[in-house]
Amino acid sequence: MAEVEETALLLPKSSPVASEKYQRSAPSEVSTDQTSFLAAKAINNTHQPSEDSIMVFPHGGIVEDTEGYHHGYQAAGSHHSMLLSDRSFVENTTSNMQTLMHLLKGNIGTGILALPLAIKNAGLWMGFFSLLAIGVIAVHCMHMLIKCSHILSKRTTRLELDYADVIEISFKTGPQRLKKFAKAGRFAVNAFLIFTQFGFCCVYIVFVATNVQAVVEQFYTELPSLFLFEVMVTVALLPYVCVRNLQMLAPFSAFANILTVTGLIITFQFIVQDLPDTSTRPAFSNINELPLFFGTAIFAVEGISLVLPLENKMRSPQDFGGWFGVLNLGLVITICLYAAVGFYGYLKFGEDVKASITLSLPTDSWWYLSVKLMLALAIFISYNVQFYVPIKILWPNLQHLFHNRIIRRYGEFIFRIVLVLVTFGFAAAIPHLDLLISLIGAFLSTSLALILPAIIEIVTLSAEDEHLPWYIVVKNILIFLLGLVGCFTGTYSAIKDIVNSFKN
Repeated sequence: MAEVEETALLLPKSSPVASEKYQRSAPSEVSTDQTSFLAAKAINNTHQPSEDSIMVFPHGGIVEDTEGYHHGYQAAGSHHSMLLSDRSFVENTTSNMQTLMHLLKGNIGTGILALPLAIKNAGLWMGFFSLLAIGVIAVHCMHMLIKCSHILSKRTTRLELDYADVIEISFKTGPQRLKKFAKAGRFAVNAFLIFTQFGFCCVYIVFVATNVQAVVEQFYTELPSLFLFEVMVTVALLPYVCVRNLQMLAPFSAFANILTVTGLIITFQFIVQDLPDTSTRPAFSNINELPLFFGTAIFAVEGISLVLPLENKMRSPQDFGGWFGVLNLGLVITICLYAAVGFYGYLKFGEDVKASITLSLPTDSWWYLSVKLMLALAIFISYNVQFYVPIKILWPNLQHLFHNRIIRRYGEFIFRIVLVLVTFGFAAAIPHLDLLISLIGAFLSTSLALILPAIIEIVTLSAEDEHLPWYIVVKNILIFLLGLVGCFTGTYSAIKDIVNSFKN
């Protein structure tokens, strides 16, 4: 999922409202030695980490950004050779293992719990191999984005680029007829990221309410409607989202990760017991259900906006890409876990599988009821992390309306509360977890994970070589068409099923 992912940001440096201090260009003369770097970094030693220098992961988790590193190195004069060189002398960079943990943490979220139902929509074997194929294509698109980032970094002498930077610079430095689309490209990426994060927040409200309701109904016969549980979850969120400093939430984020891992382990140990024969499940499902599978699968594997912030923060960024790099290692683990949960989850529960695999667990044991509560609490804690991204993009565009500092502070609190109520409105309007996930995955995640990377690579490489190799053009056209077809069919199928659910 790129609740967060699948969509992660380094904000607000690359947002359309970023301060000019993040956009300083590098001097023409460069110096890449450690002494020059440290001397330049000393110029910026008055910088103090703030909530504006937080790395946000799409599925929960936060880590402080090395903003001083960004300023210091550009002050010393950046050069592309440093992009993939050792940064062991730079403070607050991450080791390979730390980066791997962040990568796993950022990619494993609510999407994995919906994969058994996704496999059902495609068929046991069709869904299993299609999920692997989509995962491989998504990882390839991540590598495409990284490669283009390196090319554009060298082209512009800027050390750190994020997703929005990459698409804007690719158009600005690409073919002349495409330069006018540079700002539109940045706007499109930020818009998709904002709506994707809001989509995650909607899913989180439905997920928490549904799982809490599933526990409560074991003890009360007259159960309130799901809507009332969503209201209670939203009321609990209102004071929580007013916490502006995400560093205060770091311990809670770590606790949420422990709950998630524990819940997944308990769930997996149950679904692999007493499995029926694979012949009892259809290998292929109704072709009309494939778009729903596609939307959910993309929702789970989309984590492309996470990769550039992680590489930018690494102590040894040259270890991130490549066949045996951190990215491939982390995504192989993630995709194998996705495929295992999806395959065995559907094999175990068959046609009775629910929108979240937690809802299919036994209801006569506190052991399995606790899984619902653990994951519900973990997702609740992660809400503010997802919520942080659109706030940091949108609020700076509005805060100039309030000239008084105190009024501006209260204005931000009101703005946060209004946005929570908006996510509640969508969650209440579409209380079907599976359809909501499929809609967000098909409409939003597909664009970030497949469509835009294909466009970026063609535009970036066309500036390097007017005559691109035919296989690169064909490959990207196929990826673009896959994303486009999946986007339209998945969105149509999800909306159609949502409308039918209201009729019923």
